[in-house]
Amino acid sequence: MNALDFSVVVDALPFLWKGLQFSLLLTAVAFAAGLVLGTGLALVQHLQVPVLAPLAKGYVALIRSIPLIMVLFWFFFLVPLIAGWMFNNGRPMPVGGVLTAFLTFSLFEAAYYSEIIRVGLRSVGKGQYEAADALSLSTLQTYRHIILPQVFRVTSPIILSQTIILFQDTSLVYVLSLTDLVGAASKVAQLNGRLVEMYLTVAAVYLVICTAASQLVAVLRKRTRIVTTR
Repeated sequence: MNALDFSVVVDALPFLWKGLQFSLLLTAVAFAAGLVLGTGLALVQHLQVPVLAPLAKGYVALIRSIPLIMVLFWFFFLVPLIAGWMFNNGRPMPVGGVLTAFLTFSLFEAAYYSEIIRVGLRSVGKGQYEAADALSLSTLQTYRHIILPQVFRVTSPIILSQTIILFQDTSLVYVLSLTDLVGAASKVAQLNGRLVEMYLTVAAVYLVICTAASQLVAVLRKRTRIVTTR
């Protein structure tokens, strides 16, 4: 332990901060896009929309049965080939690691958020729909103003828990040679040979962020339990 030298971490802080910013940005974008798309997938299944409902169910089942790293590889290697075949006379069209990461994480998380929202939709009592019908609200108005606000409130702890997992999973972008927090630490460690110090620092950062988020989950759980029991 006496041989540890954390001065290299101090020197690398700007680069590590840049990597953390990328990890947080990827988390935020994948959360927002995934939640919107996931809500759409859940509604399509909940409303049993012809044709679209089976497709949504199949998509969710497929994505949830495949490791994220495999989906990353699919997008990185197959999408350029498909895009080239469709738009570039068969010549591959490079998509790039950054776009691949944002698209993949958004589409992947949509499947998980969809299941969370779908369960939340099933928890809403029939009386809510009957009240909306009595007020002559359209389907769009019913879900926008009455159903979905309740669903998001009840499922917010689970949504946040999934987002914590999403943040942890952003470390997988190293396979695309992107500089997230783990990628930044790895590059610095390869230059100065201080792997232990760099990875201990990264572990500490993940611990602090995820612990803080987990505490927020506990608070949200407590609040939603109180609202539900009233």
